[in-house]
Amino acid sequence: MKLRIALVTGASRGIGAATALKLAQQGCDVAVNYLSRADAAHTVVQQIESLGRRAIAVQADVSDYAQVHQMIETTVRELGGLHILVNNAGYSSHGGIEQLSLEEWHRMLAVTLNGAFYCAQLAVPYMRQAGWGRIVNISSLRALTGSAHSPHYATAKAGLLGLTKSLALELAPYNITVNAVAPGYTDTEMNRKSLAEKGEQIRASIPLKRIASPEEIASVIAFLCSDAASYITGETVTVTGGIYMR
Repeated sequence: MKLRIALVTGASRGIGAATALKLAQQGCDVAVNYLSRADAAHTVVQQIESLGRRAIAVQADVSDYAQVHQMIETTVRELGGLHILVNNAGYSSHGGIEQLSLEEWHRMLAVTLNGAFYCAQLAVPYMRQAGWGRIVNISSLRALTGSAHSPHYATAKAGLLGLTKSLALELAPYNITVNAVAPGYTDTEMNRKSLAEKGEQIRASIPLKRIASPEEIASVIAFLCSDAASYITGETVTVTGGIYMR
């Protein structure tokens, strides 16, 4: 595999951190984006460097276009280019249609959907220049099923699927593939409260009878970022332990 430079948003923990490490294991240099957890992001950087790859931690709120622009420019300047973008940064909150505040609704769309658009818009010129690119948007099972308690989350994640297909069509002539991964229940900090409260019930509903590890999701993401996935674009890969079949 040729040297590839990757940017993973929301990479200080969970699926993002596991993805950054998996890409490094595949030979990538990685920009590790974080919002507020600088220590955790620098730990991921150190882990990547221990694998013999270059890495930098880049602080940015992906809902802010100016900060995203600075993040992309820093990545290109420090690492020498940009070939892979994983839009993983997310935001978690719960509330039904009558409980959600306008601030929660707008924040969810700003981080999850606007952030992915901003990152892609600013990264694509570098991918076109390189003649090769990979964009993977991290969606969710809830994009496909909806959510009875988080309509803003399901809506934002579903929007990523439309963005994925649209960009895949537009960017195919430039050898840039765009795909989405829709994880199911995964052992991340975001899910730990619900898993602690309803873990037995949740596991019983999954055909494989267990929760995914972040590394299992990261393996699928890393595959889609590789040369081996060169003929896959515009797809949504569900990684749910079979729960989506029910």
